Amino acid sequence: MTGLLSGRGLVKRYGDAYALAGVDIDIAAGEVLAIVGPSGSGKTSLLHVLAGILKADQGVITLGGQRVDQLNETKRSELRRTEFGFVFQSGMLVAELTAEENVALPLLLGGRDRNMAVSTARDWLGRVGLGGKEMRRPGELSGGEAQRVAIARSIAHRPKVIFADEPTGALDTRTGHATVNTLIGAAHETGAALIIVTHDRDIAAMVPRVVAIRDGRIETPVAAA
Repeated sequence: MTGLLSGRGLVKRYGDAYALAGVDIDIAAGEVLAIVGPSGSGKTSLLHVLAGILKADQGVITLGGQRVDQLNETKRSELRRTEFGFVFQSGMLVAELTAEENVALPLLLGGRDRNMAVSTARDWLGRVGLGGKEMRRPGELSGGEAQRVAIARSIAHRPKVIFADEPTGALDTRTGHATVNTLIGAAHETGAALIIVTHDRDIAAMVPRVVAIRDGRIETPVAAA
């Protein structure tokens, strides 16, 4: 594995409170890791800063040697669309669209041909175990199925990094574990790095590297799962 995404001296404040208080972190290409910590520890802020969703007040972020922190909002938005994939706790699927359309949408927004986007969406839905359910809308899917649609959407454009923010938070234990296994499998298949933010130590134990954060600081930089 080679270095891919790095953060140095990351600081994020909300008023007088520090969400991040000088965090250093490195993620290798193809690496799978979990960021754990109690509520309010800064783990989601760290994910959002690394992904360019939030802008750090201080610090340096690089992706493949490119300074992410120096990009303007338009360029950060383009980076999120092309190089990053996202899976959130609620899935954040478009309720009016079918599973197929939800997965194809980011590809279409990225300028892909419609036929190719739909074909890619169908392919990935099949890979995550949803073959035959391409035309169902989110309301017609179980929670675990909806998260698998979100996983397919996050990986279909073959990003360099997938960010998963509490992807099992709304699922029961069995479905949550199955969802994480699907997510890890999809990342391995494409070579994407995978960063999972979770408060669940059982989920963290499923990945080879765990980074613990408390009060905005890295507590345990590397721990074997």
